Amino acid sequence: MVPAHDEDRLLGRGLDAIAVAAERARLDVEVVVVANRCTDRTAEIAAAAGAVVVESGARCLSAVRNAGIEAAVGRRIVTIDADSRMSPFALVDATRLLDAGGIVGGGTLVVPERRSAGITATYALVGALTAVTRLSGGMFWADRADIEAIGGFDEAVLVGEDLDFARRLRAHGRRDGRRFVALRTAPMVASCRKFDRHGDWHMFAMGRDLPRILRSIRGVDTEWVDEYFHDRVDDPPDQARR
Repeated sequence: MVPAHDEDRLLGRGLDAIAVAAERARLDVEVVVVANRCTDRTAEIAAAAGAVVVESGARCLSAVRNAGIEAAVGRRIVTIDADSRMSPFALVDATRLLDAGGIVGGGTLVVPERRSAGITATYALVGALTAVTRLSGGMFWADRADIEAIGGFDEAVLVGEDLDFARRLRAHGRRDGRRFVALRTAPMVASCRKFDRHGDWHMFAMGRDLPRILRSIRGVDTEWVDEYFHDRVDDPPDQARR
């Protein structure tokens, strides 16, 4: 399942990566692309690639993700953002772990598509937080029954819905002794467009936006989350900021 908001520039390579992973795993994979308030060729590109296209007008990432999960018909669900590239080995590894039992699902190791001092520092910080919480994101994978058991993504959570999902899926698995794990040998390659748009050190400068971020986290208003996620306008590559 692929949520996508105006992704005609990056969606094609993401869908190509899923196709490679499906072929390597010898799986018949249904790809569902949720075209979220798109004004570009996202839906057209998805349909041309053979994906099921679902339209969503939600301004809530959890709602967009849930729309894709609801539309999918498979017994297993994998979610990955449209600007990210799945590892060729991701579906092989996820299928093997779920088939073996003892695993409720998990996330992936995430690596950036380019490097700089600021990006390296940001990923080091995220890695430290991941080690402390023992949660991972990037690409989620689990049986549909387990995702439905926890109610999917929480649509009341406006910021950090992915980690909230991971936390609840892990807690659900612990009830019968199953673990939540990360695919460390099948890393997902993440787009650096937020760094291109806001600067490579922008995560460390977010302190000045902390009051707005906290208001979005508490659900008081959506000003910051709308600006950072929903109303994104990417800079052309030759104008990217470093």
